[in-house]
Amino acid sequence: MKIRESGAALRSELARRRGEKIVFTNGVFDLLHPGHIELLQFARAQGDILVVGINDDASVRRLKGEKRPIFPLAERMEILAALACVDFVVPFAEDTPLPLIRALGMIDVLVKGGDYAPGEVVGRKEVEGRGGKLCLFRLAGDYSSSALIEKIVRNF
Repeated sequence: MKIRESGAALRSELARRRGEKIVFTNGVFDLLHPGHIELLQFARAQGDILVVGINDDASVRRLKGEKRPIFPLAERMEILAALACVDFVVPFAEDTPLPLIRALGMIDVLVKGGDYAPGEVVGRKEVEGRGGKLCLFRLAGDYSSSALIEKIVRNF
């Protein structure tokens, strides 16, 4: 099973896989769309192991509003874990993945969507400070779960 309940649990497992390049990305991943898939495939191509941090339900509500998430955490994690490009999925309760990034500690590549400026990426200093790098993925389309929800409501 690819799902881990905490960064601490995953850290010990990753420590046993020395020599492999660990890539990390994160997000809500509420309604999976082509933009998510492209980002995850890009992230996986940056190294040997892709770890995906996922916001828990309470943090999604704080960030996206009381009607979100559409899918609860367990279902969002199961969907991500089913993707061949994803090696591990781990939740975090905070509004940013910084505590998770610190708990993992051994991230070689941090990937975020190109809609972020490098200085805005949470965890960049920590990853670069240990010799890792930041990769920004240029989004090909104008995808978002929020826009998808609006389209569903408008059309149905």
